[in-house]
Amino acid sequence: MRTTVTIDPNVEALLKKAMRERGEPFKQVLNNAVRDGLRMAQAKPEKPFRQRTFDMGLPLVNLTKANALAAELEDQELIAKLRAGR
Repeated sequence: MRTTVTIDPNVEALLKKAMRERGEPFKQVLNNAVRDGLRMAQAKPEKPFRQRTFDMGLPLVNLTKANALAAELEDQELIAKLRAGR
């Protein structure tokens, strides 16, 4: 079937890159890309990923200033390294 389509510039760049890498003509690369895309769209979706979570209990330190605490610990480590000459 012959038809005219408008290809976005970023898609054109991807097609040209695939043509260079595979050494295949434009028509073949385009048909393969469309075919693969349609197959993936019709494929049965996999089970969605679910991240398991765990209750870690109440925090042992006040987390309202966690960033300040992290910065202070980092500063202490840097000072210790400078004193050690590393």
